[in-house]
Amino acid sequence: MERPSWQDAKLGTMKRAALWLVDVVGEGEKFTKAELREAFPDVAQIDRRMRDLRDFGWRIDTNREDLGLGAHEQRFVLQGTPVWEPGKATRASTAITATRRREIFARDGHICRSCGIAPGQLFAGSYEAAQLDIARREVSRADGSSAVELVTECNRCRVGGRGITADAAAVLAEVRHLGVLERRVLAGWVSDDRREFSAVERLWGDYRTLPEESRASVREALMSGDED
Repeated sequence: MERPSWQDAKLGTMKRAALWLVDVVGEGEKFTKAELREAFPDVAQIDRRMRDLRDFGWRIDTNREDLGLGAHEQRFVLQGTPVWEPGKATRASTAITATRRREIFARDGHICRSCGIAPGQLFAGSYEAAQLDIARREVSRADGSSAVELVTECNRCRVGGRGITADAAAVLAEVRHLGVLERRVLAGWVSDDRREFSAVERLWGDYRTLPEESRASVREALMSGDED
């Protein structure tokens, strides 16, 4: 089937935006909000129509997902469903409403469920503040089925978590192998939805983030007993 022109006014705005990305921008390339609005000067909500493509598997990153982008830049990363083809743009919307978004944030304790950072908190070793959003995560459930579930994540973890499947079945299997005392300890953490880490555990986490040369210096200091 021959691909129609993005300038065909008979097409819907979302379809035209998809064609503009493919024909003008190109996968992997950046574009600005100004360029998008210049291409569609008569469309009042072109930004929203562009975002609707994400519900059809299109990946369009902002500076929340791609730290190399400017505030007014976006990147067309991956083409999804060819929505301009007949019947391909009729799927029910999976957009998250503002009310649902607030519910998920509250349910998840207003923290990133992957790293625990709160909105506005600085990432360790940087001056960058965390931003929270809702991620769609593939999950393998205990009954063997798979599903997409919503979870709160920061801008860094959303990028790192793309393509990762959460395995609830594996977690439950490990729980069943715990002893009575270990189950009680875990149940307490789950009930409080938090766990306080000791100084040694925090140091272990910091050590793991160091480059190899620095890890070697720490190992040498520990083995020699000289931490100064």
